[in-house]
Amino acid sequence: MKRTAYFLTIMMFSVALAGVISTSAHASQPRLLSVEGDWSAYVFTEGGNKVCYIASKPTKSEGKYSSRGEIFALITDRPNEGSRNVFSYITGYDYKAGSDASVDIDGQSFVLFTQDDTAWTPDGDMDNRLAAAIKTGSKMVVRGVSSRGTKTKDTFSLRGSGAAQDRVKKECR
Repeated sequence: MKRTAYFLTIMMFSVALAGVISTSAHASQPRLLSVEGDWSAYVFTEGGNKVCYIASKPTKSEGKYSSRGEIFALITDRPNEGSRNVFSYITGYDYKAGSDASVDIDGQSFVLFTQDDTAWTPDGDMDNRLAAAIKTGSKMVVRGVSSRGTKTKDTFSLRGSGAAQDRVKKECR
């Protein structure tokens, strides 16, 4: 059930970040709260409730692929649902079925489960640990394998991630 909720959440952000907003009467267009270094903070309303998130794109992407879609790392808060620090990763390709993705932040490692083009942590405890590592870290590296077997490595600057998280907390808590 949690994986389904995460998947639906990420699908919403994927559409929003691509600049195509859902025609649902229940969701508003994301509003930029701030740009903090390499991270941006956003808020939108869904079903009358605030949803806040931070997002960033990689500073470097590696892999022997011919084409790849948009890539985003996100941390989402849905305070009305009691959901905080939900990490998700939109990779720009479909993952190999049954594969995991990995995240390394300054020597701390995390394993994500994958479905289609998105990866998530398995539970709230790991979401909180990963969000804390992003907030205090300097560099994040995400590795995965596409449905065609292509290995990828995306590197993110974490500059501004702490300030972006603080901005979301101020708006959504």
